[in-house]
Amino acid sequence: MSKSDLLLELYSNLSTTGALAFSSKALVNKMLSFTDIEHAKLVVELGGGDGSITQGIIDRLSPDCELLVFEINKSFCDSMKKQFPQSNVKIICDSAEHIDKYLHGRKADYILSSLPFIILPKDVTDTILSNSRDSLAPKGKMVIMTYSYHLKKLFKRFFSHMEVKFTFRNLPPAFVMICH
Repeated sequence: MSKSDLLLELYSNLSTTGALAFSSKALVNKMLSFTDIEHAKLVVELGGGDGSITQGIIDRLSPDCELLVFEINKSFCDSMKKQFPQSNVKIICDSAEHIDKYLHGRKADYILSSLPFIILPKDVTDTILSNSRDSLAPKGKMVIMTYSYHLKKLFKRFFSHMEVKFTFRNLPPAFVMICH
């Protein structure tokens, strides 16, 4: 799928993508700076979109680490399956609510998310955050990109430790919230 087709898909599905533009390299680098992906064994991405964050993860991923990417938009899933054919990368065309179904009892070192929590129904958001928290390894982290600082209160309900960072180098500027 071409970049223009991806943009058309992005704008025609704003209610599920929740984004005005794809994540910038600066935002991806900021998110990943709070991880040690190179030494991880299992990484999960929630909301693969166009693969911007996925590519950043793969660039740092060791060959023996597995990456699970959740995306509900079939067009984005199909595009990412072609873009990322690596055997240790699994593109899952399903809601992030079902993360526990795909981990089979394993725990993730990192969960990275660009999900539009601000527009998701409360019950869906609560399920995703609860299941994500429960799916992290004891020293694992969930790194969330969001456009709203107010979501900090929501994330604090599920995570006892949290840091908030900000980057202007994205359109629009974004917050990165590191939860553990």
